[in-house]
Amino acid sequence: MAQSLDEDGTVDPWRRRVRRTRRQMPLWQELPLLLVVAFCLAVLIRTFLLQAFFIPSGSMEDTLLVGDRVLVNKVVYDVRDPARGEVVVFRGTDRWAPQVADEPAPGFLGKLGRTVGDLVGVSRPGEKDFIKRVIGVPGDRVRCCDAQGRVTVNGTPLDETYVIRDSPVDIPPSPNECRSRRFDEVVVPPGQIFVMGDHRLVSQDARCQGPVPIDNVVGRAFLVVWPSSRWSSLPVPKTFDSVAGPVAAAPAGPAPPRPTPEGGALLVLPLAAALTRSRAFRTVASSRAT
Repeated sequence: MAQSLDEDGTVDPWRRRVRRTRRQMPLWQELPLLLVVAFCLAVLIRTFLLQAFFIPSGSMEDTLLVGDRVLVNKVVYDVRDPARGEVVVFRGTDRWAPQVADEPAPGFLGKLGRTVGDLVGVSRPGEKDFIKRVIGVPGDRVRCCDAQGRVTVNGTPLDETYVIRDSPVDIPPSPNECRSRRFDEVVVPPGQIFVMGDHRLVSQDARCQGPVPIDNVVGRAFLVVWPSSRWSSLPVPKTFDSVAGPVAAAPAGPAPPRPTPEGGALLVLPLAAALTRSRAFRTVASSRAT
């Protein structure tokens, strides 16, 4: 192995000391350092790029089951708006009832575990965190039902093969309650999306709780990562390809591009651009400013 020599042909003593120091670092010193580095990387990834979310309810069955963990792309909606058919995680407005039941206050170790889990993105969701499928985007006209009991978007009926258990048609609509399949036509306001759960029989969603601001969207769920037996992607169903563009007044500006493959935005965007454009980055910056 070649060595760095001084002008007189001897080995540089400083380099010799550095090599000796590296060789002598024991495992008990290296291991904590590696753990700290791994933890910091996990926090950075969770804050700006990806986060794992726990499914607490059956509102998205059978696409997502209680206890599943999904991976959420937190960058993609910083460069475009959500598209029809995508599964998104968002913070509910004041009208949205919590879907996570209150639990007994945990002890010290429980609180510590939740804090660490939240930092790295593997904790249980908050009471205002929801996961649903985007049915309508700004300017869309969404209603139910047509003669065959299907949801229509801009007059186009959806063949929702992913909906295994639908709400009954014969129950009349009721305000603030999503028991009925039928609801009057809704024109999705600018800057908002109309979302519904795949298990319509139990899902409390935009049918009775109203559209969701796009600014409340955390990211797109694109992969089921746990349990391993259910590892699968969450693609956009083909039925949404036939839906025409919005027929109502929509926000000014160019139409959002077609969705990229699951997680593809993470491979295309430079890391620096992702950090500076991320809503999470702007939130952290504004909180520090105050």
